[in-house]
Amino acid sequence: QVQLVESGGGLVQAGGSLRLSCAVSGRTFSSAAMGWFRQAPGKDREFVAQLLWSDSSTHYADSVKGRFTISGDNAKNTVFLQMNNMKPEDPAVYYCAARRFLNTPINYWGQGTQVTVSS
Repeated sequence: QVQLVESGGGLVQAGGSLRLSCAVSGRTFSSAAMGWFRQAPGKDREFVAQLLWSDSSTHYADSVKGRFTISGDNAKNTVFLQMNNMKPEDPAVYYCAARRFLNTPINYWGQGTQVTVSS
């Protein structure tokens, strides 16, 4: 069984920084991409960032461009999300996700980690 385990969530002041980590445990697998989504209370889960292993290209939601940076290690199936200049609209449960093939639904989700921003 594959498990994605997030860590690094917590409370940060507006304008501050936080770094999320996601590691794969259990059965190993190869993925085409890993990334992050988030879900705030009363809202749908939304895309945040994605890292494609094939060419190390990254993609971001407009709301986080220039503030968040995704990085990772394909060999270790590990991905990180560096969040800088946190804003009041960033609080949510952040989920790690892995996609085995491009342009297909997410295959694996983490359990989520809470991020809170204080003003």
